[in-house]
Amino acid sequence: MSSLRKARENPKEQLFDEIDRIHAGMLGIEGAHMHMQPMAPHLDRQTNMIWFFTKSDAEIVDAIGTGARAHFCVVGKDHDYHACLAGRIEVRKDPIKIDEYWSSVVEAWFDHGKDDPKLTMVALHLDDAEIWASTRSTLKFGWEIAKANFNPDEEPDVGVKTHVLFGETPAARLM
Repeated sequence: MSSLRKARENPKEQLFDEIDRIHAGMLGIEGAHMHMQPMAPHLDRQTNMIWFFTKSDAEIVDAIGTGARAHFCVVGKDHDYHACLAGRIEVRKDPIKIDEYWSSVVEAWFDHGKDDPKLTMVALHLDDAEIWASTRSTLKFGWEIAKANFNPDEEPDVGVKTHVLFGETPAARLM
């Protein structure tokens, strides 16, 4: 469940926790004229990077050029947390990261395991993220809607919208 307090006070940590909880998000390359696609994230909290396993002949690999930028969209498991992350993306077959993130789930996609000739990775270097965290409490939601309907100058307080700049202090505001 999304914590509104954590979204206000430590949105980067909350975002990283949400990424660690999901199995996949939607990854898309800016200007590639292709739809976003589901990809399983492997987060490196120290470097603000997300790694993805893929095959070298995948359409998304072909779309990544020098200086390419991408978006990765996340919906929390409880559907009360949404984020869109952006940054530079590159194809980077890193043997250290392959070993670090390898699992039986990843292995199922590659017939020859870590030696599969089509095995590669892409790395998303995070620049910023936009985050929306909302309450799951139907009582709080109903109360806020009722208050706003009785007072035309008041909007419902049902969540937090936050912008995170990686390496800088985030700014949060109420939704």
